[in-house]
Amino acid sequence: MANGSTRPTSRDVAQAAGVSQAAVSLVLGEKWRGRVSAATAERVREAARELGYRPNLAARNLRLGHTRTVLLVVPALTTEFFAGVYTGAARVAARHGFGVVLYPSPEGIGPARNPFASAQAALDGVIASSMAADALTAIRGDQLPLVMLDSDPAGSLGGATVNLDIADGVRQVTEHLLGLGHRRFLHLAADIASWTFEVRAHELATRLAGTPGTSLRTVRAHISIDAARTAAETALAARGPRPTAIICDDDKLAAGAYKAVRRLGLRIPDDISVTGLDDLALATAIDPELTTVRLDAELFGERGMQALLAVLEGREPEEGDIPVQLVVRGSTAPPSAP
Repeated sequence: MANGSTRPTSRDVAQAAGVSQAAVSLVLGEKWRGRVSAATAERVREAARELGYRPNLAARNLRLGHTRTVLLVVPALTTEFFAGVYTGAARVAARHGFGVVLYPSPEGIGPARNPFASAQAALDGVIASSMAADALTAIRGDQLPLVMLDSDPAGSLGGATVNLDIADGVRQVTEHLLGLGHRRFLHLAADIASWTFEVRAHELATRLAGTPGTSLRTVRAHISIDAARTAAETALAARGPRPTAIICDDDKLAAGAYKAVRRLGLRIPDDISVTGLDDLALATAIDPELTTVRLDAELFGERGMQALLAVLEGREPEEGDIPVQLVVRGSTAPPSAP
């Protein structure tokens, strides 16, 4: 018998049952029929129960080449959005006996150190945001079963791609502002080379190009409140007609725009309207509350994990982008008279 401070091993079970370790492996692996007697099998199971023996599933899975572990690679965790993605992915993974390891790449860009001695030996698959593509390459995650989030389906590295309908979100924002009467726009864009932000810019420009009398200026900023404030303040202070609406790629950029507007002695939405995209907790913490696009981060994570399970099982993942919803609050109103 093993003592109380030591985890019992298959050798302990074999000794207690009076059989070989090979017989223990056959019985506990349910491969004993035709190879050992039913009475021997029951003796092994009884010994295992008495000893409190549990097979080392991690070691067994490693021998089989499977750890039932998935790596979720995301940009640096600067907002709760990716926490929601993780929550959704982990919920689906748990139902299928998988664990999810969260790996935020530094600053969302650039190379990242491999979190495992050998990613390919330690993981069954990877789910990755397009903003973390460089980190993905650095850890050789692109050589594993892979699902890409927020990525161009035509150029994806992965076996499947899962997207939110960001283009429709931008269309909803633009139509809302055009409907209020806005024609002069400032696009406060995220200064990140990523497909999802290219979609925002393209959809905004396309939609406004189809409406006579509109103008669009774009300034870029790192996704931080201070960087957004500086970029927006410079743009709003420039010579020429002032924009009546600021369309921001992200709620944090919108919070920076709020600061810029107030530093210039202007009011939201009386003098200028502001919109975001994400619907973070921040959106209702600022005053007035922010008109933005709600993205279902947890559903996004769930769909990402479901797609990876499909890839691992050789099935076709569910098609179709995840719908998004404009949430109109107090930061938008008709423009004041010129």
